[in-house]
Amino acid sequence: MFTGLVSDMGEVRRLEKRGDTHLTIATHYDVSAMDVGASVACAGVCLTIVDKGTAKDRWFAVTASGETLSKTTIGSWKAGDAVNLERPLRVGDEFGGHIVTGHIDGIAEVVSITPEGESVRMVFQAPKALARYVAEKGSIALDGVSLTVNEVEGARFGVNIIPHTSKVTTFGRLKPGSKVNLEIDLLARYVARLVKD
Repeated sequence: MFTGLVSDMGEVRRLEKRGDTHLTIATHYDVSAMDVGASVACAGVCLTIVDKGTAKDRWFAVTASGETLSKTTIGSWKAGDAVNLERPLRVGDEFGGHIVTGHIDGIAEVVSITPEGESVRMVFQAPKALARYVAEKGSIALDGVSLTVNEVEGARFGVNIIPHTSKVTTFGRLKPGSKVNLEIDLLARYVARLVKD
């Protein structure tokens, strides 16, 4: 489980497609404190660490299955791409974002980016099947970043990105047409299921 508060911006070092997709990601994390078999959120996707580097050569390796590739942007990643990273929540940690599982529901696309004071307003297009789960003033996770939805119009929704978020996440690199991993709010998922039944 994660909170959507990105704590490192890593970089794809190597990507190999052989059966599954195998990725090596450079990080600023102390990899000696990361266990093989532990989870890490990579652009919001919960992946399992299968190998790691050293204190001097900081990297970890993960594997993405065909199912993961079908639901996320990982299939389009290449060496040199920046990746939002978050280690899992530990009991006693400050809970500053919202409950993020790392189970991606679909891919959203940046429609527009408009300056708004020191911040920017980004409008995204969600898959139509997920639009009913996006609510004004509700939470959403995009590429692993916990955000508040400002407005909703059909399958489009807007979020406000402050300068700090632009600097410490990949949001400062997004442009219209960019694709991001979208995870709907866990509570919205269950409420919608209860209403449907």
